[in-house]
Amino acid sequence: MAAATPAPATIHASAILVGARALLIRGPAGSGKSRLALELLDAARTGSLVFAKLVADDRVHLKAASGRLLASPPAELAGLLEVRGVGILKLDHEPSAVVGLVVDLGVEAAERLPDPRQRETAIEGVRLPRLAVAPGAAPLPGVLALITSPHDAWI
Repeated sequence: MAAATPAPATIHASAILVGARALLIRGPAGSGKSRLALELLDAARTGSLVFAKLVADDRVHLKAASGRLLASPPAELAGLLEVRGVGILKLDHEPSAVVGLVVDLGVEAAERLPDPRQRETAIEGVRLPRLAVAPGAAPLPGVLALITSPHDAWI
């Protein structure tokens, strides 16, 4: 009998596919995870980004595979995005995406010029670039600066 495949880890986060890689957006409740996801989707709609699509909001399944971290939505939340003051939106979504950048919101120790060691993290044994955003700071400018950089530092 074959061993059961372990269930993917589930975390409170959002994931947005931007180009070929997903951004995994983590942070405490109320830190703006869904808002940043919506802003990235809007940036693609208005042409600031070439492509962005929802992977998951509120909870994200994560699984390491062949040295990459895969993000997918729980079935009951697939295609749903919460917009504060509006409610739940039903959107097209990607069923799975490779994570290329972790954005951590509400990080008290976030520095203006972080040490290179603070610009990466490991999840499920996979090392990934990381952007730490201080509480109250607008995350979109830093995210756009990283993901539109010509040297592709985030993937």
